[in-house]
Amino acid sequence: MHKLDLRGLKCPLPVLKTRKFLSSLAPGEKVEVACTDPLSVIDLPNLLRETGDALEASGKADGALLFLIRKGAAT
Repeated sequence: MHKLDLRGLKCPLPVLKTRKFLSSLAPGEKVEVACTDPLSVIDLPNLLRETGDALEASGKADGALLFLIRKGAAT
């Protein structure tokens, strides 16, 4: 599993960097994204609805918002 540390970045950078990172993954691969921007809880799920990728889990740890994302099938 890949890890993407985006702590300290403000909107829209977490979404833009997550989109770019997801484009480099093969279908089925997973990435754990760590953010501190509170808008990420809205923005990342919206991004995944657009891209067709899946949010498998989300939560908080060590002051960061965590998102476990699985790359969807190629379109």
